[in-house]
Amino acid sequence: MDALTLGIPRGYLTDPSLYPSSTPPGCPHDPSPPGGPGAGHGPGADVASASSAARGRCGTCTWSCASPSRRRARRLRGRARWSCAARAGAAAELRLDAHPSLAVTAGQELPVESRPFASYGSALHIALPQPPRAGQLLTLLIDYEAGEGPGVCWLSPEQTAGKQKPYMYTQGQAVLNRSFFPCFDTPSVKFTYSATVKVPEGFTAVMSATSWEKQKDNTFVFKMSQPIPSYLIALVVGDIVSADVGPRSRVWAEPCLIEAAKKEYDGVIEEFLVVGEKLFGPYVWGRYDILFMPPSFPFGGMENPCLTFVTPCLLAGDRSLVDVIIHEISHSWFGNLVTNATWGEFWLNEGFTMYAQRRITTEVYGLPYTCLEAATGRALLRQHMDATGEDHPLNKLRVVIEPGINPDDTYNETPYEKGYCFVSYLAHLVGNQSKFDAFLQAYVNRFKFQSITADDTLGFFLEYFPELKEKGVDSIPGFEFDRWLNTPGWPPYLPDLSPGQQLMRPADELAELWAADSLNMEAIEAVDITGWRTYQLVYFLDQVLQKSPLPEGNLKRLSKMYPKISKAQNAELRLRWCQIILKNNLEAEYSKVKDFLHSQGKQKYTLPLYRAMWGGSEATRALAMETFSATAPQLHVNVQNYVKKILGLAAAEA
Repeated sequence: MDALTLGIPRGYLTDPSLYPSSTPPGCPHDPSPPGGPGAGHGPGADVASASSAARGRCGTCTWSCASPSRRRARRLRGRARWSCAARAGAAAELRLDAHPSLAVTAGQELPVESRPFASYGSALHIALPQPPRAGQLLTLLIDYEAGEGPGVCWLSPEQTAGKQKPYMYTQGQAVLNRSFFPCFDTPSVKFTYSATVKVPEGFTAVMSATSWEKQKDNTFVFKMSQPIPSYLIALVVGDIVSADVGPRSRVWAEPCLIEAAKKEYDGVIEEFLVVGEKLFGPYVWGRYDILFMPPSFPFGGMENPCLTFVTPCLLAGDRSLVDVIIHEISHSWFGNLVTNATWGEFWLNEGFTMYAQRRITTEVYGLPYTCLEAATGRALLRQHMDATGEDHPLNKLRVVIEPGINPDDTYNETPYEKGYCFVSYLAHLVGNQSKFDAFLQAYVNRFKFQSITADDTLGFFLEYFPELKEKGVDSIPGFEFDRWLNTPGWPPYLPDLSPGQQLMRPADELAELWAADSLNMEAIEAVDITGWRTYQLVYFLDQVLQKSPLPEGNLKRLSKMYPKISKAQNAELRLRWCQIILKNNLEAEYSKVKDFLHSQGKQKYTLPLYRAMWGGSEATRALAMETFSATAPQLHVNVQNYVKKILGLAAAEA
């Protein structure tokens, strides 16, 4: 199963008259029509892409992949078919994004040259016989071979939940899919695709596609009928099965996890989708499936359309983390349907998604709970800006990504939480939630299937609310739209989170009681936490962690009194409980730290615990070395390297 590949034997120009319409088959969409939304900020504005990225209709990708199950191979071999419409003044050359790990088969009919571009990719220059005419169609067939590039992840059996078979998945965001197949690897270009994937017996392939079909010889055929950017194309090959959990949703997982996944999410997803549709308009992607990745998956989730990838840490056993999926569902409108044209304006994806997520949670769980969750997000933004300094250039919403800089290196909390604050400020200017909800629906409808800039977004906002434009709300001193976009620092406006106080106050008071030198058990026992949801418990544990180490004996009593916390399977609670154990040197429960690290490899949970262990006592340092020695083979290679740095092993190996 360990193989994938890419290349180019021939390409040819075709006359538009050969097609029944002015667009290639399967490729009806123009992401940036002349003079329309997106005009003037075409693919050339994305310095992270080496591609010529034709402005017009950008083709179909068709893969036919063979993946033999020889572990030493780890290659994917396939053929891509690109159909593109030429722009006026196009040169006699087509450029695609690629990667040094991507092999192009020799003996092409068209001259092909791979040239250096950046540390994260290369440029594939394909010479055409002559400059194409405006609107002329180019169809290019590309044979390719992908190996162990950064976007193609090969897992050994030890890195899976079942421990029996290898597993392969791709991760495209932000600029990684150029190591999966040669493409226009920029969010400014959207295209439809189809794929044919052949895998060995005993394995199943799934993709981010609107339809899929299993044929003979264990061949799977996929089609994405809606145009998407390259980073949202995703493929998984593994020992996976599925179970229906709603009228348009199923869960996918390894066989040993499928029952837990079905139990956790049965009937849940549809409720969130219905609320999302009420707020933001129709869900256009057909199905919404969730794939629970192997425990070594280092991320929380990835919003691949029709097939969201998530960590198995969401399987808490009591549905206490099901609301985490609301963020990925919200991307169905913001990010996947309306997309940032460049990674420098990532807030257009994530700021709007955070706002949408919190609108859905308000409808489902109420405003106090949403405000409590938002307060945790604000605290993360505060921590980030304290660590970097508020004036750091990455603390702007419109980040200038210089040529050669990997967009992934600009990732931080700012586009999420400062972006959320800006969208909340726009809602504040409107002053009426129903009217702003209607604007969001109109915004999605106006820009669906397009890639846009902040200028497009804010221009439409002022067009939709002409009375606000008349008032000059874009230039209110201290709150200028330009300041929001281009000035680093703390958000000029913070939404009111005071409704969350009714949940935070009892958690604060309870933490104070447990931090006291003499425990007031009567007051403690009077607080009933059985009805507290995850974020209230998280907030309580964060306060306990801040007050740690607690007076001698307090933590043992807390552990015994709250098995809902100390024996939780909820990963957010387990992380914080493990941090509290380590900070209080509660050796009797060190086994819980070890068990948690054995059970998963998510970066967000793994690294803080190793930092806490290595910064602690000799006993916790020994625990860190022992645990890493046992779990290293099951971790993603990037997480392995991060842990080695924490433990000082990287320098020793060097």
